[in-house]
Amino acid sequence: MKTSGGSDAAKRRAGESAAGTVDDGDVVGLGTGSTAAHAIRRLGERVDAGLDIRGVATSFASRELAIECGIPLLDLDEAVGADAPGIDLAIDGADQVAVGGTGDAGDSFAPALIKGGGAAHAREKLVDATADRFLVVADPSKEAAVLDRAVPVEVLASGRSVVAEAVRAVGGEPTLRRAERKDGPVVTDNGNLVLDCAFGDIPEPAALATTLSTTPGVVEHGIFVDLADEVHVGTTSDVRVLTR
Repeated sequence: MKTSGGSDAAKRRAGESAAGTVDDGDVVGLGTGSTAAHAIRRLGERVDAGLDIRGVATSFASRELAIECGIPLLDLDEAVGADAPGIDLAIDGADQVAVGGTGDAGDSFAPALIKGGGAAHAREKLVDATADRFLVVADPSKEAAVLDRAVPVEVLASGRSVVAEAVRAVGGEPTLRRAERKDGPVVTDNGNLVLDCAFGDIPEPAALATTLSTTPGVVEHGIFVDLADEVHVGTTSDVRVLTR
């Protein structure tokens, strides 16, 4: 269920804008998806020019791209823990972004995200939440007044039916995500399945996030609430940056 929409130029502007905030010596969470890929490529160019950073990949795809771009990598366990450097910032995309207020002085900034189009949201959330700062990169097609996309829910294979019934009980309609180029379902990097759960408008994402998190059999869901520190939105001509 990869998302589409938005020009590649707008995505590139957003990704490169966020990559430009990285400082020498940083440990950087490397997100998954087409917009985050632009950030990774830009970071690779900066590393080639002498920038000293290390990356923590959120998926097999982002790891492969980082290696291709020459970015030194750490495993998550090497980055976080006793005597570990920690993650200074994470740069990641989103399938949908709903922002409370505009981010200007006097307005609230409480973004809620839906992620998981690439089925990497469990590790993405782990890395993004662990980072000191989390920068979201997006194009205008991902913005919405209220979240309303289907929510990806990673589930244990043995718990698929139980979770599906629990989702229906709270007003959702779950659909097992099928692979595009092979028979059968999508299997995550963690060896689990994904249910794309349609709820319609989600006016209270924090409440739904709590419900899904406490459902037995759920490994992780794609609602990210109150985690983002900045949102870099690439447009046809520039980048809008919303800062908490």
